[in-house]
Amino acid sequence: MADKTHDTLILGSGCAGLTAAIYAARSNLKPLVIEGHEPGGQLSITTLVENFPGWPEGIQGPQLIDNMRMQASRFGAEFRLGHLASADLSKRPFRLNIDGETLHTRTLVIASGASARWLGLPSEHALIGHGVSSCATCDGFFFSGKEIAVIGGGDSAMEEALFLTRFATKVTLIHRREHFRASKIMLERAMAHEKIRFLANTIVEEVLGVEQKEVTGLRLRNAVTGEISTLPVSAMFLGIGHEPNAKMFAGQIDLDADGYIRTQDFVFTRVPGVFACGDVQDRRYRQAITAAGSGCMAALEVEKFLEEHGR
Repeated sequence: MADKTHDTLILGSGCAGLTAAIYAARSNLKPLVIEGHEPGGQLSITTLVENFPGWPEGIQGPQLIDNMRMQASRFGAEFRLGHLASADLSKRPFRLNIDGETLHTRTLVIASGASARWLGLPSEHALIGHGVSSCATCDGFFFSGKEIAVIGGGDSAMEEALFLTRFATKVTLIHRREHFRASKIMLERAMAHEKIRFLANTIVEEVLGVEQKEVTGLRLRNAVTGEISTLPVSAMFLGIGHEPNAKMFAGQIDLDADGYIRTQDFVFTRVPGVFACGDVQDRRYRQAITAAGSGCMAALEVEKFLEEHGR
């Protein structure tokens, strides 16, 4: 494989990467998909997906990913488990070090996604998809009429809390520090909402409900007094941001202040032949369907680029 130059290589196997693989494979480009450290992306840890068009009864996240993977394979996409150690985008073909092996490719689609920031609690991890979520727009509906907690102190947390008031009877916004770092307008908007209450100087020690396989509450510790308390809630949403998986490209393509890839005309990076799609460049929408749409765009641009350069 090291001696072969691929027409296109796709980094990531979430909705964006797999859609790019489907389109590239149907164009007979035989894309190689590097599945990365989280094969399937965030949908692989999502339970029911009800907002992806074409599934009126919803579909399990892992099943949707499996379907897309099989569809790409059917048209000739190849898959390889591996991690990107480094990349040289200074000339074509591009060179990528995947687990110690150098791969060459004429074009590159970066669909490496963004990983949600978690608290790192074992109980939190056990209940992801069962009341623990990092996406209010994805999962808020499932907790209509329930009490919900949101963790965080920035604009992301305020946005999540405000959105969740559409469904929840009460939203408790929990922040480990005394002062919230959210912008003044977002903080005032959240504080003015009758459904939102604030708990500052408060640390989540444990998510309750592991045995029941659903969130039943949170064990909290006051950061000042050390007092332990229990907050009954049916869901915990993380509003502490995402970490785009693009650090390895710093200095070669443009990243914004938070590490997201800057693109022009949706998917173009400043390096000709390198395209970015999905959550690694989309900090605004972060939905399965928007990721899939940008993956389609990237693959179409790959095909056009290769045609223009004699392939």
